[in-house]
Order: sequence, then structure tokens, then C-alpha cells
Amino acid sequence: MTSARRIIIVGGGPAGVAAALAAKQQDAAADVVLLNDEHHEPYEKPPLSKAVLTGKVMPHDAPIAGPKGVAGSGVALKGGTRVRSIDRAARAVVTDSGERIPYDALVLATGSLNRVLPLFPVGQPGIYYLRTEAEARALKAHLDRSKSLTVIGGGLIGLEVAASAAELGMRTTVIEIAPRLLSRVSDEETSALVHERHRARGVDIRVGSVISALRELPDGRREIATGDGAVIAADLIVVGTGAAPDDALAKAAELAVDDGIIVDDHGRTSDPAIFAAGDCTRFPGPHGPVRLENWRHAQEHGAIAGRNAAGGDAAYNVAPSFWSEQYDLYIQGVGWPAAKPARRIRRPLPGKNALMLETDGSVLNYALGINVQRDMAAIRRLIERKIPVDAQALADPGQPFNAMLKAKA
Repeated sequence: MTSARRIIIVGGGPAGVAAALAAKQQDAAADVVLLNDEHHEPYEKPPLSKAVLTGKVMPHDAPIAGPKGVAGSGVALKGGTRVRSIDRAARAVVTDSGERIPYDALVLATGSLNRVLPLFPVGQPGIYYLRTEAEARALKAHLDRSKSLTVIGGGLIGLEVAASAAELGMRTTVIEIAPRLLSRVSDEETSALVHERHRARGVDIRVGSVISALRELPDGRREIATGDGAVIAADLIVVGTGAAPDDALAKAAELAVDDGIIVDDHGRTSDPAIFAAGDCTRFPGPHGPVRLENWRHAQEHGAIAGRNAAGGDAAYNVAPSFWSEQYDLYIQGVGWPAAKPARRIRRPLPGKNALMLETDGSVLNYALGINVQRDMAAIRRLIERKIPVDAQALADPGQPFNAMLKAKA
């Protein structure tokens, strides 16, 4: 009698949960075990910088696997379990407690770590980074008794925290070293729209600003000095300056690593029995190896890795996407932005709506929109299917994207 395949997943984020559920779907008889270093059911992280900070929800209100948790799908969850090392020869992981857990296939979904600025060390009073529910709860408690906040970083996380603080009535400042907000994902015009919305809500945006010093004031506040001579004091500081892949476990196991765990289009690492997915990986993109940090990529990549770890044969070739909620702006991006797009097209839309499209020849490769959720669903399919599009039709608000899909179907 053949024993059931044992599949171990390390990491309780969206990639890990998706891998566990997909592995169980692929092989219902498999023994699928999810190892999570936090002590509770895996939860959605997007609300941490938004609804959790404003007090609308708690992290446990949004379990990734739904109300029944991962156990409802037949996955065993071992919470509070941190993996110390991988014994590749014996095909086992070793936990901090010394427990050895054997595997037939292993999926690493270790995610990413906050990039810590030396001037703002973790654990210093009044300074916060945001990645876990414990960090969100601690920040929320401090927000409730504070009047002012400085956010370091004008990317998605930083701006979401700033929007949450502004909604709570706090005096909020954002310091960004780049010449504009959202410079990694946005064109200048969309960036300006987001900037103006924050300014209208009272947020003080400082772009092109380099921090030169930090000191504690007698009243407990923190004061930041910038290179242009400005001085900004606040009750607390949130640092949101990006993330680094958590690939230390893979590196110690001598897997191929290069600013992320190297995987092929099936999520397989340099060890055929080990897969990896999500923020911790570097995978084949249309222009070479790439690493992404967003919820949808983690979920979809995790599902591919989990399915293949359980005997499947699926390739990862979806168009990546992200979203961000700030005030009444629902910002979405989908596809592969180019450093120098062949053509950039804007579709004129009313009110706070906006849509920018980038093409490579006759096909779409990237789109960035504000409050255009229905359009973005069709645009995603246009990008994934590489359907030829007409530039004049893209710029015409009277030309629905669904019609472009049907015309070329």
C-alpha cells in the first residue's frame, strides 16, 4: 500500500495558504501541512494599513481561507512554528523547537521582510514598521492617543497609512525621497492625481526630500530634519520604504538565490523536491527574472507552486496586478510596466476616475487606473491573451474593452 504524499508549506501568507489549498485540490489524499510562525489562523494583510488602523475591522475578521480556515479544506495548520533549517538530503525541515518534519515535497512561501532604515531601528519607541497583525495593533493603539504622524515613504503602503491617519483626523506628513509619489508603479499624471487627493485631505507631502537626522524631543515626540533644512516633529513615525525577500532559509539550504529564491515557471527551485512562491521568489518574467510584492501575485503564484508540488504541471504566466485603497480612490495596476513604454495612452474619464494604458506594438502590456474596476477586469484579459488593440479605440471612452475582447475572440 502506497503511503500518502506529504507536502509541507512554510509560510502563512497568501502564497502559503494558496499553495496549501491548491495542493489539497490537486491530490486529495495528500497530507498537506502548513507551518505558520504566527500563532493564529492566516489572515489577509491588505486591511492592516487601512481598515485595521481606522478601527473598522480586526485582522481575525478576514481569514484568508474563509470562516472555516485552512482546516476546512483538509489542511493541517501548525501555528507558532518557525522553521530553522532544511535537511535536503533527508527531505525534512527542522523547527526552532528541534522537531523534524519529513516531506515528499516542500513549498517555501516565506514572504518578505521590511527594509529597515538604520536611522529608524525596529523597536525604538514611536517608530513603527507594518507587516504583521501585531505591528498593526501596536500602531493602532498609538494612533488612538496621538495627534500627528510622519510617514517615511510615498509608495502604496506609506500612502495607505497616511490616508488612514488623515481619516482619523491626525496631522500627517509624508516624506518621499523620489521626485514624486508612487514612482515605481505610476506615470507622472496619475501620481499627480493621487498627490492632489492627499493634499486636499490635509496631508503634507514632501517629495524629493532626503532625511538627514532624527532626534527625540523632551515631550517624547520625534523630530526629523531633512536636507533642505526643514524640521518635522510628530508623535509617531511609520516607515514604509519597501521590502526584501525572506530568502535566508533557502540560502542556508544552498538553493539558488539572487535577491529572492530562484524558481522556474512551475515554481520549482534548484532542488526538484522544493518549490517556492510569492514575495520571496525571483521568477521568469517577460523581460527576464523578476520579483514582485503584492497580494494577487502571491496568491496566484502560490496556487501554481502548490499544485505542482502535489504532482501537477502548471506554468505561471498570468499578468500581475495590484490595488490600493486611499480615501475614495481605488487604484489598480495590471501587467508589466516598461521603463520606457513604446506608447502611453490616456482615456479621458469624468470626476476622480483615470485610466492610463501602455502598449508594446499592437498589444497592451500595462494599465493603471483609478475607480475603473470593471474596465480593469477586461484589460487584464486583453493583456494576458495578447490581443491586438487599436490605439484610437483605447483612447475613446465610448469604446468598451469587453467589445475588444469579443471582437478578437
